[in-house]
Amino acid sequence: MEEKPKITKGDVGHALAKGVIGAIPIGGALASEIFNLVIAPPLTKRRDEWMESIAEGLKKLEEKVKGFKIENLSRNDSFITTVMHATQAAIRNHQKEKLEALRNAVLNAALPEAPEEDLQMIFLNYVDSLTPWHIRILTFFDNPKAWMEKNNKKWPDIQFGGLSDILTQAFQELRGMRDFYDQLFRDLYSRGLVNTESLHGTMTGSGLSASRTTDMAKSFIKFITSPI
Repeated sequence: MEEKPKITKGDVGHALAKGVIGAIPIGGALASEIFNLVIAPPLTKRRDEWMESIAEGLKKLEEKVKGFKIENLSRNDSFITTVMHATQAAIRNHQKEKLEALRNAVLNAALPEAPEEDLQMIFLNYVDSLTPWHIRILTFFDNPKAWMEKNNKKWPDIQFGGLSDILTQAFQELRGMRDFYDQLFRDLYSRGLVNTESLHGTMTGSGLSASRTTDMAKSFIKFITSPI
């Protein structure tokens, strides 16, 4: 009997994202020529790198998670939908943090304890529309003290102060950029991801170290964190 060819991780990745670039509409001959010369090569590179990262992640899940089989995902319609939405977002992006978040979302969507399908779509839209700075600030305020310890930063000796004080201690590059980080925080608040409206209310030291993220945000952060 003829032996069936083995499916490689490259085959898996290609099967998940095939046709995304081909679905982009192009106008006339000049537009097509410019697209093929300027846009198509980097898009193809992004697609290939994305597919490879997903394939490698799924292989690692198969090695780590008991009972997890990649071939079973072909029957998981929710997972396939998540992959396609994440793939379209990934090809539109070049920022490493957003690409990692999208990849982690796909891997978490492959697991039995994945969030409900509609929630996955909401979370993918968050990754697509928010900036890396939004995600950094959200992750920081989920557990400020633990974040500081993990990133080898000293917790400030503050008896009373505002959340902006610890934010700019954690991210010193934000100092002098109040309008910028205030807008980022307002965006998170308007999406229901943080439970405090302003960074500038005065509170005690214990208040500054408390988590400021909502239950929705905690689920979102878990969804975009690597399960490997």
